[in-house]
Amino acid sequence: MSNDRRLRLALFGSGRIGQVHARNVAAHPNIDLVLIADPFIDGARQLAEATGARAVQDPEEVFAEPGLDGVIIGSPTSTHVDLISRSAAHGLAVLCEKPIDLDMDTVLACQEQISGHTVPIMLGFNRRFDPHFADVRRRVEAGEIGRLEQLTITSRDPKPAPRDYIAGSGGIFRDMTIHDLDMARFFVPDIVEVTAVGANVFSDDIEELNDYDSVVVTLRGSGGELVTITNSRHCAFGYDQRLEAFGSTGMLLAGNVTPTTVRKFGSEGTEEAGAYLPFFLERYAQAYQAELEAFAQSILTGAAPSPSFEDGVSALALADAAVESAATGKTVAIRKN
Repeated sequence: MSNDRRLRLALFGSGRIGQVHARNVAAHPNIDLVLIADPFIDGARQLAEATGARAVQDPEEVFAEPGLDGVIIGSPTSTHVDLISRSAAHGLAVLCEKPIDLDMDTVLACQEQISGHTVPIMLGFNRRFDPHFADVRRRVEAGEIGRLEQLTITSRDPKPAPRDYIAGSGGIFRDMTIHDLDMARFFVPDIVEVTAVGANVFSDDIEELNDYDSVVVTLRGSGGELVTITNSRHCAFGYDQRLEAFGSTGMLLAGNVTPTTVRKFGSEGTEEAGAYLPFFLERYAQAYQAELEAFAQSILTGAAPSPSFEDGVSALALADAAVESAATGKTVAIRKN
C-alpha cells in the first residue's frame, strides 16, 4: 500500500474468521485496528489485547468512533445485512464475509438500501486472491490456453463442521459451495444454467439436518463453457483444494499445497509428500492478506472493489439455483435482472 495515509478499521466479530482478519490488520504496516465489537465481550477483549485494539460490546460504539475509514464484518451471517447497511450509512467502507444473507429477498432489500451510498462494499470471497488460482485466471485471461472450454473446481473439507454450525449454515450450497460458485464466476462471469445433485454418503448428522454431505454442481456459461464443482464435507487425506482450466490449446492446473516442496523416495513409495495444509486458515493465509490489501486500496483510491456486493448477490443466486436443482432433479435457468 503506497499511500502514506494510515487507515483506521474496526472489526465486527472475534470468532475464528474474526481472528484471521484482526491479526492481518494488526500486522499491516499502514492500517490500525481500532475496535473489535462482539456481544461476547470476553473473546473480543482477548483478541483486542493480542492486536492492540479496543474491545466493545455494542456496535453503536463503532459507529460513534470518529475518524474510522472502514469495517470488516466477520460476525454471524444473520448480522451482515444490518451491519452493512448501518456502516454504509455512516460512510464506512465495508469488507463483509460471505454470504450477505441466506435469504435473497433480504439481500435485495439491502442492495436497494445501500444503492445511494458511494463507499466501497467488498465481499469476502478470499479465494479470488489465492496466488495459485489468481495466476491461473490471469493466464486464462491472457489467452495462454486458448478459449476456455471447461473449468473443474474441487473443494473438500478435512471433516464436517460441528452439528450446530451446519444446522444454521443455510446448507452446503450456501455455506460451502458458494465459494466455488464465486470462483466459477471469476472465470466465467455469465452463468446461464445450474444443475446440482446432492447425496448423503457418510454423515447421519448432516442427513438428519436435511442437508447433503456430498454434492456435484454443473454450470453452463453463455458461451457454452462448462464448470464442474465437486464438494465433500470430509476428505481422508486433508483439505483438498484444486482447480483445472481446460482450453482449446492447453490446460492449466493448480494443485494442493503442502508446507514444503520436499518429496521422499524410498523402497515403500516415491514422491511422498507431507500432508496438505490442514484447513482454510493455513491454505488461504496469503489470500486473506491479499484481500485486505485490495480492500485498503479500494478505500484509498476509490476504485470499485472486487468481489463486490453484486458478486455476492450473483453467488447466492447460483447457490439458490443449486438448492432447487438438487431438490427437483431439474436444470435451473438463471434469470437476468
